[in-house]
Amino acid sequence: MEALVSIIMGSTSDLPVMEKTARILNDFKIPFEMNALSAHRTPEEVEKFARGAAVRGIKVIIAAAGMAAHLPGVIAAMTPLPVIGVPIKASLEGLDSVLSILQMPPGIPVATVGIDAAQNAGILAAQIIGTGDRAVLEEVAKFKESLKKKIVDANRELKEVKFQYKTN
Repeated sequence: MEALVSIIMGSTSDLPVMEKTARILNDFKIPFEMNALSAHRTPEEVEKFARGAAVRGIKVIIAAAGMAAHLPGVIAAMTPLPVIGVPIKASLEGLDSVLSILQMPPGIPVATVGIDAAQNAGILAAQIIGTGDRAVLEEVAKFKESLKKKIVDANRELKEVKFQYKTN
C-alpha cells in the first residue's frame, strides 16, 4: 500500500489536532503517511520531502503549522501538488497561523482550512482524491449524507425539549 496523502506537521505537539485528519483518511480508506518536519529547524528535509513527494506517488499534502506557520507555504513553493494548510492554535488564538498560511504570493497557492480544522483538511483531501477515484468519491458522498442525518435526528430530539414558551 502506497501513501496518496502526506500529513506533515511542524512538530509532534500538533499531533492531537492532526489525528483528526488521520481518522478521516483512515475512514475513507485512503493510504497516508505522517511526518514531522520544520520549515525552520529542518529546511533541507522539508525541501527533500517537497521535491520528492509527487515522484513517490503522493497526490495531496496536508501541512499543519502554528505561529509563523511557514511550513505549508514552503512546501507549496517546492511541489506541483496541491497543499492544504492547517493553521494550529499555538498563539494569538491561531490568527497568526491562519494569516501566515492564507497570505501566499501569487503562483504559490495553499488551500487553507480553519484554525485547528484538521478534519476539514482530511475531507478536502478525500474530495481531491475522489476526483480520480470513484470509491473514495462514494465514501465522501456517504459521509456528507451522514451529516444531514445528524441534523434531522437532532431536530427530532429538539422537538422533545419542553419550555413554557417554546412553540415547536
